[in-house]
Amino acid sequence: MEHFRPLAAWPQDLLLLTPLPLVLVANLHQRWTRAGDRRSWQGQLGAMAWPLVGLIGAGVVLLGLLDALSTLTRPGHIQRPPTYAVVLVATGLAVAALSGRPARAAISRVMPIDPDSALDVTALALTAILFGNQIGDQVSSNVLAQIGSGQQLTTLDLLAQEIPFLVMALFGVGLFLRRPLRLALFRLGIVRPSPWQVLLALAAAGIFVAFATGADALAGHITPGLEQRVTAANQHLFGHLEGPGGIAAIALAAGICEEALFRGALQPRLGLLWPALVFASVHTQYGLSLDTAAVFLLAIGLGWLRRVTNTTSSMVCHVVYNAVVGVGISLPLAGPAVLVEVVLLAVSGFAAFTGRLGRSGAPA
Repeated sequence: MEHFRPLAAWPQDLLLLTPLPLVLVANLHQRWTRAGDRRSWQGQLGAMAWPLVGLIGAGVVLLGLLDALSTLTRPGHIQRPPTYAVVLVATGLAVAALSGRPARAAISRVMPIDPDSALDVTALALTAILFGNQIGDQVSSNVLAQIGSGQQLTTLDLLAQEIPFLVMALFGVGLFLRRPLRLALFRLGIVRPSPWQVLLALAAAGIFVAFATGADALAGHITPGLEQRVTAANQHLFGHLEGPGGIAAIALAAGICEEALFRGALQPRLGLLWPALVFASVHTQYGLSLDTAAVFLLAIGLGWLRRVTNTTSSMVCHVVYNAVVGVGISLPLAGPAVLVEVVLLAVSGFAAFTGRLGRSGAPA
């Protein structure tokens, strides 16, 4: 369930780091709000958070309009229909509206955000832009064809696309501004899990593998043509990473960095559903298919695991899931794998029933 593109797409991936200044300002606003020192330079800078959200929304609207203008004035160079521009303009207007408190208050009634927290609203705005861009790409271009005819991935590609998620997670929770590294990791839920929690994470990974296998079979039955294109695109994309080193790189880079951002940083502020939806949208290699819906449900499962334990446990689950899917389970090993899963489920159920599962104490 990973969202990788080849080296040529690095600049687009590194754009994930461009909102860092806004994230830092939002953290200063959070610090100033708690300290109540409006006259300090941190307080004055933090007060700029709301106007900056509005400016970023206006900037997204402008980009959408420019894209539409380019389509109209350069018909010989059309790369995608105007659908992308429409989605981008709608996204920008929604983000710009967040600079006003009425819109924030309305959203807080359906999403667990604090309408007066610039940090909450900044997280919502940035994820909305990411989601809008991904949806715009999907509905305005043949993503699967582009992946199937593009370059194959290298290990450097994985790092370039995953590390920005980890960086945004750490600075999003106020690393060096509001929290030292130890407390930033604690806020992210990256703590030492108990043995019972690790066993639950392994059991969940087994369930996820079984679910993904069933979802693939269902997609092949309902939409066989689309599933063939998804499979071909992914086989081409990951062609250089089929060995043990490549599988380990995918499992570790995605499992650690994505969980740190989506489950560690975002879920405590935006709830379980919205981060899961954004998580599914960035897995572009599945296109608009049943596989993407399966990724969304898997993200819900990872979010539940983070909620009842901690982010470290969801990382373990994500890493193990990716590794097992990458390696595959041969038919002779299917029976032992099912037996191991039954034991893990029994032990996890016993731990939950007797209270041994516990909680990490990390923020939820």
